[in-house]
Parts: sequence; C-alpha cells; structure tokens
Amino acid sequence: MRDTNSPFADSPIHNSSMRMIWSIIGIIVAFYVGLSLLLFLFQSRFIYFPLRQIEATPAILGLTYEAVQFEAEDGVKLSGWFIPAEEASRIVLFFHGNAGNISHRLESIALFHRLGLSVFIIDYRGYGQSEGSPSESETYLDAAAAWRYLVEERGSEPEQIIIFGRSLGGAVATWLAHNHPPKALIIESTFTSVPDMGAGQYPFLPVRLLARIQYNSLERIPQINVPILIVHSPEDEIIPYSHGQQLFQAANEPKTFLQLRGGHNEGFIISGQPYEEGLKSFIEKYKDP
Repeated sequence: MRDTNSPFADSPIHNSSMRMIWSIIGIIVAFYVGLSLLLFLFQSRFIYFPLRQIEATPAILGLTYEAVQFEAEDGVKLSGWFIPAEEASRIVLFFHGNAGNISHRLESIALFHRLGLSVFIIDYRGYGQSEGSPSESETYLDAAAAWRYLVEERGSEPEQIIIFGRSLGGAVATWLAHNHPPKALIIESTFTSVPDMGAGQYPFLPVRLLARIQYNSLERIPQINVPILIVHSPEDEIIPYSHGQQLFQAANEPKTFLQLRGGHNEGFIISGQPYEEGLKSFIEKYKDP
C-alpha cells in the first residue's frame, strides 16, 4: 500500500534519485561485463609481449654460436641459437619468458656456458626471427620442434638434455618434460597456472571461467619422473613465491628447491654466486647417465 503520508512518495526528487541509483548500477554492470569480455577475447595480449629486433648475439660475449633455423610440425619456421661448450656432455634446452626474445638472455647463456654446458635457446613463434604469432598450443608445438631438432637433427640423446624454463618458459618446459622426458628439468620463477595467476591479479573477475589459456604446470608436474630443480624468490613481485612452493610440493622425488633473492626479472642476477652454485650442484648431482 502506498504511504500517502510520506512527503517523498512519488515525488520528483525520489524518482530522480532512484533513476540515478539504477544508472550507476547499470554503469558498474556494463563496466564489469565489458572488462570480462575484454579479458576473454584478448587474453593473449595480457600474456605475450614479443620483440622482433635481435639486439645482440653471443658473439658480444666472445662465444661461438650457430644461428639455427628449424620447422614446427605445422610448418612454421622457427629460429634459435646453438652455443657449444667445449667437451660438453650436457645440453640445456632453454625456454625464455613471455617478453623480449633470445637476445635478452645473454647473461643466462654465459652462465650455462661457464658451467660447461652447451645451450640451445629458441624463440617461440612471433618472437625474434621466428614466424607466426604465439598461443598456448603453438608454444608447445615450438617446444616439441626444438626437442626434435636436438634429437633427430643433432643426434643428441634425451639423457644428455636438461630442459630449462624461466617464467612462462617454465610452463613450456614442464609440458615438454611431461611429453619427452629429459635428463633433468629446471624451472625458474614459474607460475602454477594462468588461471591461478589471473585469479590473484584480478580477484574481482571470474578469471577461472574466462581463461582460455591454461599453462597448467601444477597439473602436469606430478606426472614427471626426472630430477627437478625449482627456483623462486620470495621477493618476486610478479609471480608469487607460493607458486614455486606449490610446484615443489607437487613434484616427485628427486627434487630440489633453490631460493633466490630479488625481483622477478633480476633475481637470478642479484642472487649471483649462490644461484650459480645451486645450478652447478644440481647439474653435477645428476651428471652421470
């Protein structure tokens, strides 16, 4: 029943206030739906940040290297570098993170070379001189092509190959190790899955329902049965330390955890000698076939 005694009943001020409230609600709902739609449609733009220009090569470090061209299963031509180490019995198959290209990983190439390891580092499609554009399934094709190049074209034995991945590359490396068991797997500053990352960064959005890109390393790592080294920093401002801890807990033995200092992009540099010694200790522990 209408309260005819209220001075605000059906008043122009009351009606105007209600219209304003509903307009505000409508704007909030439209913004929320629009943001969710953008996240759903343009996920790859939140994940991949490739650069085409090769800014330097291992030659600047005085290292001999071979520019390699190889082909993915779908015909996309990919590029990489093979950096040999004298009398090396192990090869690091290196998968980098989501930004830049192989020319931005020279510090790591030099480090692995100091440890007496040959390195094969590749650019995913869309990065550097590799054709195409990246997606989750296609980065897996790129990883499989790199493995096939080492084993079939260079004659490397799986027992010679250490798969290494940093950040996004850790997810690619985990996928490859699950499908093609290497001598060992090293993943550094890596997330458990993209939905886990998104839910942490955008807790107000239904990220798990919207995620088309998964990179679910937490699901795959319990199915890997080779020695695993997981590297992470508590100071990582991009991928929470808890992701590295969860991956370590889910991994099978034999497994090792190496704690870094510093942020996501510079932790391995800031950590310096302890980081290098940690890698060396793990690699030498599983040196023999």
